[in-house]
Amino acid sequence: MQEWVEKFKEAGLLKIIDEPVDIDREIGHISYIEVKKKDSKALLFTRPISKDGRIYPPVLTNTFGSFEALNLILGKTPDEIADEITSLLKPKKPTNLADKFDFLKYLYSLKNIFIKKLKGEGVCQENKILGENVDLYDLPHLTTWEKDGGPFITMGQVYTKDLNGETQNLGMYRLQVYSKNRLGMHWQIHKDGANFFNEYKKAGIKMPVSVAIGGDPLYIWCGQAPLPHGIFELLLYGFIRKSPAKLVKSLTNDIYIPHDSDFVIEGFVDPDELEDEGPFGDHTGFYTPILPFPVMNVTAITHKNAPIYHATVVGKPPLEDKYMGYATERVFLPLFKVTAPDLVDYNMPENGVFHNLILAKINAWYPAHAKQMMHAFWGVGQMSFVKHAIFVDSDAPNLNDFNELGKYVLNRITSKSLFFSEGVCDQLDHASPNSCFGGKLGIDATIDLEPKEAEMLSNEELLKEFKKIDKNIINLKQYFCDTKNPVVLINYDKKDIVRKCFNELLKLRKYFKILIFLDTKNDVNNPYISVWRITNNIDALRDIYTNRDQICIDATEKSQIDGYEREWPKEVNCSKDVIESLIKRGLVEKDEEFFKKFEIMG
Repeated sequence: MQEWVEKFKEAGLLKIIDEPVDIDREIGHISYIEVKKKDSKALLFTRPISKDGRIYPPVLTNTFGSFEALNLILGKTPDEIADEITSLLKPKKPTNLADKFDFLKYLYSLKNIFIKKLKGEGVCQENKILGENVDLYDLPHLTTWEKDGGPFITMGQVYTKDLNGETQNLGMYRLQVYSKNRLGMHWQIHKDGANFFNEYKKAGIKMPVSVAIGGDPLYIWCGQAPLPHGIFELLLYGFIRKSPAKLVKSLTNDIYIPHDSDFVIEGFVDPDELEDEGPFGDHTGFYTPILPFPVMNVTAITHKNAPIYHATVVGKPPLEDKYMGYATERVFLPLFKVTAPDLVDYNMPENGVFHNLILAKINAWYPAHAKQMMHAFWGVGQMSFVKHAIFVDSDAPNLNDFNELGKYVLNRITSKSLFFSEGVCDQLDHASPNSCFGGKLGIDATIDLEPKEAEMLSNEELLKEFKKIDKNIINLKQYFCDTKNPVVLINYDKKDIVRKCFNELLKLRKYFKILIFLDTKNDVNNPYISVWRITNNIDALRDIYTNRDQICIDATEKSQIDGYEREWPKEVNCSKDVIESLIKRGLVEKDEEFFKKFEIMG
């Protein structure tokens, strides 16, 4: 990590903060604001402190905070890695002796993909704390949000292996600090770590786990990569670096971890021990609920000399996962095309929180081709978590040009373009009526159904007409008014189910095509955050309904009046008193427009 700090510094991608900064929310809030800037930098906090006077090793955040930082960590662009994968999947026949030599040389270099297990100890074990001397509170674990259940490890590389010891896994899961030697293991039900845990639970055997922090940041990106089950993620590290990941054995269990990690936390998970974990302000921008999860009992903490603690912050977009997700999207496109050969390209908008919204361009050869492709998405690994997908033909605008792409889609679709299904969803999804599965929506914009145009009124005129029917409509704004399907965002002071209001508004159907209802706290003039809230807050089977040419989307918070029996989560927001203190000390710049755009304090 020290080496990477120097690389970031030389590239002009590092900001050093030497003033004492509290690990309780202050570091998290500064990092949260920094990564949203157009010129965001990695942050090195050299003097982390706690309210009880503890002084900690330096903390590094926002390592994946820009495209420049992403390329620096990968050593190349994501597209260059994707091209290399494509060349392996579809190798070109050598045409001369030089080509053959180059191809053989390249194949020989692939031997470095495979991990290398070192004998003896690594630099990550220069310092050892064992048994009763272990104290997790000696490390600068961050508390990011006011309602978090406590401090969490947020950039931990969680190494596990299956019961037979044949398959090792690297995952990236949050870990709640319960006490000096106990961690909450938040591996979600669909993850490999949870699958391994179930094996140990059936066998009644404690599960070895080691958590590495720091070292080469590429370890972290590999840990979240959607590789097929049974493929050790550090093989991807070797493929990218063209140098094997070098591992050493943990001191108190038989898990292997990178030799150059800054910290390693070792221990065992007792399959019969569960403890409530959370709440935690997660990457969805909402707090996840308190639920029982396995507990890791820590047997050792080791670290290198002069270690640096690696952390990240999650919440409302954009954050580091914007850049990490972009790399994943690009690198794995060639592999996805093997399963879905008619896929041209896809894009996961950052404010769609990735699994909540995907845009896909396909070669549509026949009717219902988009439906076939949607089922391919829902059947492939982590793509099965996708909630909403929009499909366009190969002649559509660039998927990154959201304005032109929006016009293209809205000029082609009707209610008949929508198709619904049900399936698994991310365990963090709160909108579905059931944990881990719910409604899904596909929009087929590959076929132009030639929708009829609406009679347009101004925002003021339309609001006046709507309020005559329902006084709880507080405000509205129309978007894409130059298309056949203008979109109306509505602030609604919800007193009853939205469907009743929509049915009444159909008296004015000639003036609108697509209505989207949001709560009054949503700023209808902020399309970026509105998209984030819409894609988070809807379950397609419950919250989307149509009537002839009109489409209604209910993106309000749900309760029992909607048939929603779970507890609707709170959104994450920075603490006002912390932000004011940081502004006063010159650690955060006061920018009301910026704060409003990204809803920094709600």
